[in-house]
Amino acid sequence: MRAREPTMTPSEKQYRLDLRYLRMARIWAENSYCQRRKVGALVVKEKMIISDGYNGTPSGFENVCEDDSGITKPYVLHAEANAITKLARSSNNSDGSTLYVTSSPCIECAKLIIQAGIRRVVYSEQYRLQDGIQLMQRAGIEVVYLPEETAEAQHNNPSTHES
Repeated sequence: MRAREPTMTPSEKQYRLDLRYLRMARIWAENSYCQRRKVGALVVKEKMIISDGYNGTPSGFENVCEDDSGITKPYVLHAEANAITKLARSSNNSDGSTLYVTSSPCIECAKLIIQAGIRRVVYSEQYRLQDGIQLMQRAGIEVVYLPEETAEAQHNNPSTHES
């Protein structure tokens, strides 16, 4: 007979889902051709992934994100922008969804997130600028920071739980 898993509160269930989707976003980031930084994003609505994205060049461009000096080319799209614009070409919409992204959104992506109707953003790495986070909070978006170390510790020892 199989042992029953202890009953989890709704917040514990959400925490575990957040960790899983962040791990998936990190895996998705591996698709990026960018050398300096690889970022992945997933848009989730009602426990379904409705869009995904990673940082890279626009469709039809060569998959080279940096110039010869190692500077990111100005037309490189962020993972969040790729995921949100992908939604525009689908029959899905992001009203009330959650965005999982490996790095905290910049101010430009924060504007897209607000306009897309995303209500929650979960990220695992702090970007040097916090203006995107501040703008989303000002717009009433729930912003959750789950450091990668916390996510890895939870993944390696699922019996522990930090709130």
